[in-house]
Amino acid sequence: MLTKGNTMKKLLGATAVATFIGLAGLAQAADLKMSHVRPQGATIDVELKAFADNVKETTGGDVNIEIYAASALGDYTTVQERVSVGAIEMATQPAATGTDRRMQIATVPFLASNWEEARKIFGPGGVIHDTMAELYSKQDITMLAAYPVYFGGISLNRDAVAPGTTEAKGIKVRVPGIKSFQLTGEALGYIPAPIPFAEAFTAVQVGVVDGVIGSGAEGYYASFRDVTKTYIPANTHFEVWYMIISNEALANLDEDDQAALKKAAGEFEAARWVVAEEDQGKWEQRLTDELDAKVVSLTDEQLAAMATTVREAVWPELLKDVGQEWGQSILDKALN
Repeated sequence: MLTKGNTMKKLLGATAVATFIGLAGLAQAADLKMSHVRPQGATIDVELKAFADNVKETTGGDVNIEIYAASALGDYTTVQERVSVGAIEMATQPAATGTDRRMQIATVPFLASNWEEARKIFGPGGVIHDTMAELYSKQDITMLAAYPVYFGGISLNRDAVAPGTTEAKGIKVRVPGIKSFQLTGEALGYIPAPIPFAEAFTAVQVGVVDGVIGSGAEGYYASFRDVTKTYIPANTHFEVWYMIISNEALANLDEDDQAALKKAAGEFEAARWVVAEEDQGKWEQRLTDELDAKVVSLTDEQLAAMATTVREAVWPELLKDVGQEWGQSILDKALN
């Protein structure tokens, strides 16, 4: 026979169980921070927000990705380190080479000459794609996708000097703190000055340097539009960013949510390869139409000569830095 007190205890117990179950369901939801380097409204910002919406929908709201633009969570080198230890869950950005110099293999200058070659080398199944995934894994990071951005060029806050040659130009340019870019700048006849990205605009603005190597038309429009008077589409390197997630954050998702996240990342990458080449041309045109910058035309012969000079001067030095045998094996696969 149930007394009033026993009935109350059972009701309270049932309420507690229901509350626990409800909280357990809520606990399965994951809020992930995603960092990237471009300003709000830039192409990558718009595309990542669409990706986040896709993930939220396909996981039934279990995975919520909040996008942090303009390196709000720190410089990309710092962010990669923080993703490695799980302090930041995700990022889509260039590879930082500070923790593993072999990651320079993704920025080898003049490795691809056109978009067809770039997709073969940097796209799914390509040797650089697979190599970078392996290198990230050694840092407790999972590479979810590669994001092709553009072929790189040179932005100057002045007129160009012999832009289609490799002769000395007496022009100092900012380069990322990555050996491949420093050596490339020298081989092309510029005076390279390694400066952090966060300080690069001011360095050009106040005349510490006269321009920038390390980005492409979209990047210069997004971050250097007020100091770009000349753009040289020299195809210096093929720029790829990587969508990464900490192994810890990925492991905290259930199997269905992991599968949905990886599927969305694959779709994100595939969609980008479709539009990237056309997108590059649009940004080069915007430099001319909106900023009145001069876009220098280079002939195929000039580009080929520049590529030959840089490969001969830079590649051997890079191989010394990343490991001769290991690096050469990657280049051999890329060029076959």
